[in-house]
Amino acid sequence: MEIKEELQGNVIVLRPVGRIDNDTSLAFQDQLLKCLDASAAALVDLSGVEFISSAGLAALMTAAKTAKAKSRRIAVAALRPVVQEIFTISRFARVVSVYATTAEGVAALG
Repeated sequence: MEIKEELQGNVIVLRPVGRIDNDTSLAFQDQLLKCLDASAAALVDLSGVEFISSAGLAALMTAAKTAKAKSRRIAVAALRPVVQEIFTISRFARVVSVYATTAEGVAALG
């Protein structure tokens, strides 16, 4: 999995590409936590993610708890249909805010 990082205003946007699963979730979590140390807000653009497993959701959960403890904000955007279905079934939208587009997420967090 490749993760690109970009600063848009006060929001760090992470763009992972591939699958977030047992093999990649720890690297994803580490980079997301570093972003939360560096910025008040992080947005994960999931448009390049074809699948997220329970390990990937756990990485997001850890980041959400860390963000809350540090008075930071985290959200996700641009979910593909399969990832959207996973978020719906797991009710993960209750854990992190979900935006239809990256631009909407950056505007809301910034």
